[in-house]
Amino acid sequence: MAAFAEFTGKTQSASHIKPLHWYVACRLVIEGGFDPDDIVPRPPFRVQRRSGKAPVLEYEPTLGGGGERTVLGGLKTKNVDVVVTRNGIGPVLAVSCKGVTGAFRNLTNRMEETIGECTNLHITYPALVLGYLVLLRANRMVETVLDDAAKAAADAEQPNEGAKTLAANDIAMTEGGEPVAGIVRFHNALRELVGRRGIRDDVSRYEAIGFGLVEMHGDHRNDLLDSFPLSDSPLKLNGFFDTLYARYDERFVVSAPDLSRTTRRLEWDAASPAFQVPNLDYAPRIDGESGEIAPAQSFD
Repeated sequence: MAAFAEFTGKTQSASHIKPLHWYVACRLVIEGGFDPDDIVPRPPFRVQRRSGKAPVLEYEPTLGGGGERTVLGGLKTKNVDVVVTRNGIGPVLAVSCKGVTGAFRNLTNRMEETIGECTNLHITYPALVLGYLVLLRANRMVETVLDDAAKAAADAEQPNEGAKTLAANDIAMTEGGEPVAGIVRFHNALRELVGRRGIRDDVSRYEAIGFGLVEMHGDHRNDLLDSFPLSDSPLKLNGFFDTLYARYDERFVVSAPDLSRTTRRLEWDAASPAFQVPNLDYAPRIDGESGEIAPAQSFD
């Protein structure tokens, strides 16, 4: 979140959102139980498999890799941000990440691209569990954000792209703390594209969509905004990954028992060194017989 909120360069480089790709990929391993060898970008982990025991997950930065995976779509090939591929089956789970820093009045114009990407991939891979994760900057007032941006530029002693381009169209929240109309419309449009359950359902719907606004100033800078989306929204980020895992298990494990030895998600040994990370904001997927997770420790 901090990498997204603090970024001051040109967004065409995607540097403001690539850390989110990395976070998603790592979370799919630690929490989701997917083998890091099956994920692009490859997370920095090594799996130690042991006969009759839960595998051990180790942090190994030299194994980490970047990039995207090219997936064959029904209309054209598509570079997808995070993809899980099972050998002999193909892509089984994917997440497309978007980061929007401004020009919020034009958000609904992005819907054609959003719908097209989902439809394109589901045409070729109807069983693919596809998620769409989008972050927006919760810019509240032009004056406040300009002051913050100017200060950040002065501290870094370099030109600040955000300060140059920020305008009324870049404001996400009113002075009273409510989302502006463009943000609400975008949320409502996305809400109509989520909830795909079975492979015969509408190919233009995503299995899961996560929508979040990131605070840009004040004591909660770089934190997710709690007040929007509302608690009953299907786009709340706290349910995004759980939905992806549920749809995956339904299609590739429960509905395909003959493949379950290949497709079943891993459960890690609770003593895995990879879990000894401070401030981990989600729970690792651990084997029920391997005990509780040891207290987190800092890396040197």
